[in-house]
Amino acid sequence: MTEPLDVFGDAADTATDLPPDLDALRARAAGCTACELYRDTTGTVFGSGPPRARLVMVGEQPGDQEDRQQAPFVGPAGRLLDEALDEAGIARDDAYVTNAVKHFNFRYQGKRRIHETPKAGHIKACRPWLDAELALVEPQVLLTLGATAGKALLGSSFRITAERGEPRTWNDMALVPTIHPSAILRADPARGQDRDEMFAGFVADLRVARGLLRD
Repeated sequence: MTEPLDVFGDAADTATDLPPDLDALRARAAGCTACELYRDTTGTVFGSGPPRARLVMVGEQPGDQEDRQQAPFVGPAGRLLDEALDEAGIARDDAYVTNAVKHFNFRYQGKRRIHETPKAGHIKACRPWLDAELALVEPQVLLTLGATAGKALLGSSFRITAERGEPRTWNDMALVPTIHPSAILRADPARGQDRDEMFAGFVADLRVARGLLRD
């Protein structure tokens, strides 16, 4: 398990300096320059959802559409996530969604912006914002989507293939790791990946998270 980082600098006291609500935290995060990713993107893509959600879903980073629209999970992966949540019996409006990294990391291929996996430095730079989101939302259950999100909270030894769907305790919360919906979109039959099977497994993991929610 990785240790939470100082949210507002080495001299800050997180107990007293935590903003009063998510809107205030969002305003602070909008000006983040802790890593170089802010330079070539539209802006910080902050989390979205109820301020006291029972479930928080943590993805990797915003994609091209998320950066353009300045909202998490609004592209193809977000639409697939909506479909899976519906099948698992979880209302998207009941969950808070965010990312381990708040800026889009990409390379240009012609005029297209192609996703690049965030580096450890990007995850570390954004970790204070994620810690603060979790402190304010106070969820019962965390769902990490993909390897990057899992490693951001569980450490570099985390392995998605071995640990997905297995709940564990993290900072007094239940945490369930699963794959990122974009992995389902990239399913390659030539590599033995069946999209329908991957989607069914994803829904099963979501149901595990739903089962841990308390009334």
